[in-house]
Amino acid sequence: MKSQDYRFSVAPMMDWTDRHCRVFHRHLTGRALLYTEMVTTGAVIHGDRQRLLGFDASEHPVALQLGGSDPRDLAEAARIGEGFGYDEINLNVGCPSDRVQNGRFGACLMAEPELVARCVAAMKAAVAVPVTVKCRIGIDEQDPEVALDAIARGVVAAGCDALIVHARKAWLNGLSPKENRDIPPLDYDRVYRLKRAMPDVPIIINGGVPGIDEAKAHLQHVDGVMLGRAAYQDPWRLLSVDSEIFGEAAPHATMQDAFEAMMPYIEAQLARGTRLHAITRHFVGAFHAVPGARAFRRHLAEQGVKPGAGLEVLRDAIAHVGARAPAEAAA
Repeated sequence: MKSQDYRFSVAPMMDWTDRHCRVFHRHLTGRALLYTEMVTTGAVIHGDRQRLLGFDASEHPVALQLGGSDPRDLAEAARIGEGFGYDEINLNVGCPSDRVQNGRFGACLMAEPELVARCVAAMKAAVAVPVTVKCRIGIDEQDPEVALDAIARGVVAAGCDALIVHARKAWLNGLSPKENRDIPPLDYDRVYRLKRAMPDVPIIINGGVPGIDEAKAHLQHVDGVMLGRAAYQDPWRLLSVDSEIFGEAAPHATMQDAFEAMMPYIEAQLARGTRLHAITRHFVGAFHAVPGARAFRRHLAEQGVKPGAGLEVLRDAIAHVGARAPAEAAA
């Protein structure tokens, strides 16, 4: 089995990290590990697999995140994902939405560490690619010292290859999914302690990391950092990942270069019937703090949604932007 490099990844985010978003991010960083949105086992087993799981070859390394709690279904969905070519299968034990709770998966599984361990064992027996878990430090009234330790030790004993920890509790009673991303306090030290207790297990930290400098600071304590909203809302941050985290040159020096390189992909998608807005909706934060950024966003918002909108809409939007690279402008 090929060893995965977990130093930097972009979080799985519902309604955000679809295949078009991931191709965009891959043009900004060649090394970050990318994750799909969470897909339920039922959808994978019974749904339109090509629509749900298909991805562009340029996205590698890319991981499939699954939602479920039945070991047999998770094993089957993992096999299907491996067959599609995913580099890793990840089990969601952190999403706090009501829909997820009603389906007995996501963060509510923090209360069932033995079941999570059985799920991981079944997935490990089914596939050769790495199997990982993304969890919280606890839920509701749980003591994070006990809850995180129980999940971690159980899944590692079952063969889990890496553990991604969102360094917040999830309050399933009283907070909305959106509130659960901000209100529970961050406890990075709890994740650091887990790493010290499990030195041989890759531990990746997630939650509230605002940028690459902060990611580098976390890497003094853990094996990897996962960026979520900061990567999506300000994608220009990803331009510095390869140089700052991996000591390598980025695929493209500027956002303009990345967009130019992405044009053939967009053209091919448009030819298949994809609407331009389905792709360009992920570009909103591309030119944060750069002269012309507002005009860029306005042009895409007004013209990109029109039927038949093509590459010229994106080119015209980019033409509004100044020449400076986003990272330079925002510094």
